[in-house]
Amino acid sequence: MPTPTLLRSVRVTKTHKLSAVVLAAAGATAALTVPAATGDAHAAAAPAAVKKVSANGQPAGAKAKAAESKPGDAKDAEETTTLADAVKVTAVAAQGHTAKEAASRAADRKPVEPAKPKYANNLDGWIKESLAIMKEKGIPGSYEGLHRNIMRESSGNPKSVNDWDVNAKNGIPSKGLLQVIQPTFEQYHVDGTANDLFDPVANITAAANYAAHRYGSMDNVNSAY
Repeated sequence: MPTPTLLRSVRVTKTHKLSAVVLAAAGATAALTVPAATGDAHAAAAPAAVKKVSANGQPAGAKAKAAESKPGDAKDAEETTTLADAVKVTAVAAQGHTAKEAASRAADRKPVEPAKPKYANNLDGWIKESLAIMKEKGIPGSYEGLHRNIMRESSGNPKSVNDWDVNAKNGIPSKGLLQVIQPTFEQYHVDGTANDLFDPVANITAAANYAAHRYGSMDNVNSAY
């Protein structure tokens, strides 16, 4: 009696299952490639698109795509976007800060006034400074007219005092370069000059202002006035 053959239980492994699936797919592909029995002999049915299958049974390329789309990639993209947004915000803030500083500097910057000319502290300088003030105030007169009358009245001495004429006898002596009495000085004093009868520039401009009202200009004065 022949020895009975023991039947081994065969385990169908994952690999076997995969092989069966591959074979089934191949058979289906072959069946689809057979020309149709009817119709034009030259017209063959277009082969159906065959999806490639990888070793684990998933469509080919799925693993690669999965690998390309890692959880960390989304986080990196989010961090990159956040960083870009932060850079934009910082740039805008810096631009606004710079504009604000520029506006503040412009507001703090005061118009620069032209430097005042310097005049010599002598008769020539006093006459020139007086002429500049007279021009600004619209008082007529020339260097020659002022100089001529100054030399006749005081010989160019700003501290000169007349203590013998009628004004002196009346207690209001004539003083300064153009021998002006105090009431006349106070009445014809020119703003912007010292309120001092002995100040050379104040004395000249007050006398020129008085002469302009009474004679038209100091240039028209050739004797005691």
